[in-house]
Amino acid sequence: MQCPYCQYTDSRVLESRSTEGGQSIRRRRECMRCKHRFTTYERIEFVPVTVIKRNGERESFDKSKLLRGIVRACEKTGIEQTKLEAIADDIEAELQQRTLREVSSGEIGELVLEHLRSLSEVAYVRFASVYRQFRGIKDFVETLDRLRSEGVSEKFRSSEVQEFRSLRSEKC
Repeated sequence: MQCPYCQYTDSRVLESRSTEGGQSIRRRRECMRCKHRFTTYERIEFVPVTVIKRNGERESFDKSKLLRGIVRACEKTGIEQTKLEAIADDIEAELQQRTLREVSSGEIGELVLEHLRSLSEVAYVRFASVYRQFRGIKDFVETLDRLRSEGVSEKFRSSEVQEFRSLRSEKC
């Protein structure tokens, strides 16, 4: 680290402490030549992730937008806000770790669905209905059947699936 007073490149660290909620490290240093003390901050550099939307437009990744979608899917399910924020944090961290800086909105949607699958079937189906643009009951039933066949949860009762099937046959 270069001394701001004499530009000498050798210094020693006197003290280090975490700041900004663990997002950076503050270091108190002393120049080995002129003995002046100075402070440096070390932060993680986040390279922005670009999202490619369905219509081909590009925009910067926005975690708050992602969280809004997750919260909407989980309305009235009783899932704690902290769990929803953790999902958004996990997805953001996964995107930051990728070498490619562009990601499609479809990939993000699939990541959300992976997290919601084990958290809540209701939230999963709600999110899938918007993300996959369900057109009718048939799409819901197919998704429920797929969840059931994958053995995600035994919470799906056969009577509920039968009810959806009967609704489908009445509408189709």
